[in-house]
Amino acid sequence: MARIQSGREDHKILSDVTDYASDHHFGRPFLTAYQIAIEFTHRYPEDFARLGFPVGGIGIGQRSSLAQYLAKRLSDGIKAGRITCIEGGFLSNQHLSDIYFDNDGESIRSSLTGTQFTLSTFRLRDA
Repeated sequence: MARIQSGREDHKILSDVTDYASDHHFGRPFLTAYQIAIEFTHRYPEDFARLGFPVGGIGIGQRSSLAQYLAKRLSDGIKAGRITCIEGGFLSNQHLSDIYFDNDGESIRSSLTGTQFTLSTFRLRDA
């Protein structure tokens, strides 16, 4: 479980974003907690299995998910100053009716869309 506690997997996932245009003035793109969770399951299947959370989304049958777990861990680390190379933000639900994520053909529908809760997003800070 050391890899999960170190935060290195989040850093690696955020640094490997494939649609990053390094010369654009906006900087690196943000990933939602869902996108990070999906990539985590692909890269670290043993850790995913050990955690025992589903990725997340509507219809998982429980309140806790990997997306929620990772978002909280990142948020807590950023707030406490332990994580300084990652920044967080939110995607507003304003005028957003639905959002789906692709997990190798499995469609994951956000459970936050249309609620008072916004989607957390994270990105690696530009150096």
